[in-house]
Amino acid sequence: MNALRRRLFQLIADLTSPRNDRGDVPGWVLVAVMSAGLVTALWLVADDALTGILDRAISSVTGP
Repeated sequence: MNALRRRLFQLIADLTSPRNDRGDVPGWVLVAVMSAGLVTALWLVADDALTGILDRAISSVTGP
């Protein structure tokens, strides 16, 4: 019974103690840079099409 009690207290202490979770910073930086690159590449390729879609959407809302 004492071993179970010690284990329970150890589990509680492990769950409530602060941990050093810094995360994967280089991984997140890579994801952010790749996302920005993908958006830039899509923008360069589809700029005229996106502008046309936006112009048509705005003109259909503000007037016939």
